[in-house]
Amino acid sequence: MKLGLIAGNGRFPFLVLDAACAQGYDVVVAAIREEAFPEIESKGAVSVHWFSLGELSKLIDTFKAEGVTRAVMAGQVKHKQIFSSIKPDWRLAKVLLALGTRNTDSLLGAVAKVLADEGILLENSTALLDPLLARTGVLTQRAPSEPERKNIEYGRAVARHLAQYDIGQTVVIAESACVAVEAMEGTDATIERAGELMRSLEGEASTLSRALTVVKIAKPNQDMRFDVPVIGVKTIETMQRAGASCLAIDAGRCLLLDGEAIIEAANQAQISIQSG
Repeated sequence: MKLGLIAGNGRFPFLVLDAACAQGYDVVVAAIREEAFPEIESKGAVSVHWFSLGELSKLIDTFKAEGVTRAVMAGQVKHKQIFSSIKPDWRLAKVLLALGTRNTDSLLGAVAKVLADEGILLENSTALLDPLLARTGVLTQRAPSEPERKNIEYGRAVARHLAQYDIGQTVVIAESACVAVEAMEGTDATIERAGELMRSLEGEASTLSRALTVVKIAKPNQDMRFDVPVIGVKTIETMQRAGASCLAIDAGRCLLLDGEAIIEAANQAQISIQSG
């Protein structure tokens, strides 16, 4: 059985590759040159091919030559790359010109359709990683406090509205006020920006708590083939530096990249994680 893996940034592609190999798949990796880690070449794939974000035709031709008819997309592709200096080939240029909006859903959905038209079915990126999807409930030793629960409730409401427009998946809340909203910069940069804002207020008299709550959600109609919410130990480390004390995620629709190591890191940092 052959499986194509379109590999972006981070550890997600490595987890998919390991799981696929363990289940007997011959994995053909198409590694995005601007994003994927070079270590992907030494992790058990039957072949690894490098291509630029703009080379959609090369991706299709490679998978066809390898006999790939099923594929998964795993790993971050930074939204800002859409507006970078990367030159699209004729196929991707055609996709971009046809887009009404250049957000993640519309772009990747259009690419998935092109792949399907060429006989390559893009499948759910978490299909092989079910044990790493967040379960429902409090995942850490410490449950959210009452102020943190209020932040979560408000943050989810704000994030749901933003997610309808595919703006971002993360908001950072303090005292039921929105401190930062994710756009193209990504989750960690959003958390860091919120922390910098709170630090800029240090020394000013206030009865309000500076503690931050991070809320990361899936989109209302989350396509599990791509752009699935993920958190890792790095997320917890970023929160700790920013002064964030609580993290809320969506059960069954957020991937814990580092498994139990995330929970251990959160417990050590006294950060509460609520999945619901």
